[in-house]
Amino acid sequence: MKRYLVDYNEEFVINENFDVAIIGAGIAGLYTALMLPQDLKIVILSKKDMHDCDSYLAQGGIAASIKNDNRELHVKDTINAGCYVNNLDAVNVLINESQEAIDSLIELGVDFDKDSLGNFYRSLEGNHSLPRILHVNGDSTGKGIMDILIKHVKDSSNITVITDIFAMDIVDSEEKYKGITAYYNNKFLYFKTKFCVMASGGIGQLFSKTTNVDVLTGDGIAMAFRAGVNLDNMEYIQFHPTAFYSKDVKDKLFLISEAVRGEGAVLRNINEERFMGEYDNRMELAPRDIVARAIKDQMDKTKSDYVYLDVTMYDKDFLKNRFNTIYSECKSKGIEMNKDYIPVTPAEHYFMGGIKVDLYGRTNIEGFYAVGECACTGVHGANRLASNSLMEALVFGKRAAEDISCKMNYDKDLNYKDIYEIDRKSSLNGLKTECVDNDFFLLRENLKNLMEDTAGIIRSVDKLKKVSNYINDALCKIENYNLSDIYSMEVYNMYQVSGVIITSILNSKASIGSNYVEEYSERSLVQQI
Repeated sequence: MKRYLVDYNEEFVINENFDVAIIGAGIAGLYTALMLPQDLKIVILSKKDMHDCDSYLAQGGIAASIKNDNRELHVKDTINAGCYVNNLDAVNVLINESQEAIDSLIELGVDFDKDSLGNFYRSLEGNHSLPRILHVNGDSTGKGIMDILIKHVKDSSNITVITDIFAMDIVDSEEKYKGITAYYNNKFLYFKTKFCVMASGGIGQLFSKTTNVDVLTGDGIAMAFRAGVNLDNMEYIQFHPTAFYSKDVKDKLFLISEAVRGEGAVLRNINEERFMGEYDNRMELAPRDIVARAIKDQMDKTKSDYVYLDVTMYDKDFLKNRFNTIYSECKSKGIEMNKDYIPVTPAEHYFMGGIKVDLYGRTNIEGFYAVGECACTGVHGANRLASNSLMEALVFGKRAAEDISCKMNYDKDLNYKDIYEIDRKSSLNGLKTECVDNDFFLLRENLKNLMEDTAGIIRSVDKLKKVSNYINDALCKIENYNLSDIYSMEVYNMYQVSGVIITSILNSKASIGSNYVEEYSERSLVQQI
């Protein structure tokens, strides 16, 4: 396996101007930056523009136990959805610190939706015992939060954002973080910082059907893997049950938020028959893994590529006000939500696994942290409870910032410049061959289709073993090429992360939650509770 993406005999421009590097400019990365002390110099590396992230697209809202809410009930709902393999300590931290996180967002200027009495408008989503989901501008919660965070980051004199930069590798020595390498404007950069926070997001582009933006190719997780950072729960991948069906799948599918089902929408098969009662008595509000499997089962039985989401029980004005983004998108595709059924299909949506961290975002590499979707706190277990993800990014982002602050104060007299050197002994050796762009395009498309077929909603050991062999062969092939551009580096990252996912599924020897393996499963798709 490659230790680094490129040969470190390349010329690197060394940057020593920052204390903390944050990779990723979604809610997790931006909020962590704002929670760090203002006397620290922070650089945020964004693969594209700050608006090109899943956080900006988040519709459903943010699950929050606040004021006199029953915290224990939120804990119960979270671990029930997660099939009771959650990290209970992390779940308790998430829920008990949610009030503080919401207060912090309000103080920053986030304006959560309120009802006619001035109280927070709260909605219900799958497997929640009661309405506790807060929203901003109806179904534009992610955008509402991101716009505020982006404004504060731009106004912060101690934070520098570099966009259109590709983070490549973590440089470390003796399990201590030393710096980050990156590719920017056709140059190799080396950021010598005291700490790094990985907030690179998910892995959606490993699959042919995903709601994730095109930058999410698992780069941060691949970087961590190459550096020897521990990964965890890599088999747990959540497929959202309701993405807008389209024959023309390019980079991503448009998400139809679970909040639509929370307001009463029902699922119907291609014959317009409601079917969720056959699978779970929670009907459309069962956990996402159950609903996604039920939809796939119906699609297989009816030989269809989609099912319908029916929300015609509501009038036009309610739908436009409550789901303005979704209503507009559906209308642009010729669907009137108050009159027409919406064609939907499951698509990869959220990664519960990732870089293993403790309750302060710390990894096994000193000075290296991870927050947000790329991190695995154990909060979600085998299946994420709807709308817990934004809260996780906030709560654990702040905790990581607090830990870094404490360490900076403790180590303020250390001379870090004396301990940073790129480990050239780990650079690549051997003959490298040129690879044409078409080779990497085919490698990428093959992988996405294979992952969809074998590591998707329902998995088979025999298929997984064959794909594992293919991935290993492809990795050997790729490692003999010069990775001379971002696209080829992305493809290598995608294959590395996919290989770890396949291995984790095969090693799990169990079928639970989002990891439904036919050979290991003692359950049928019909799962009454």
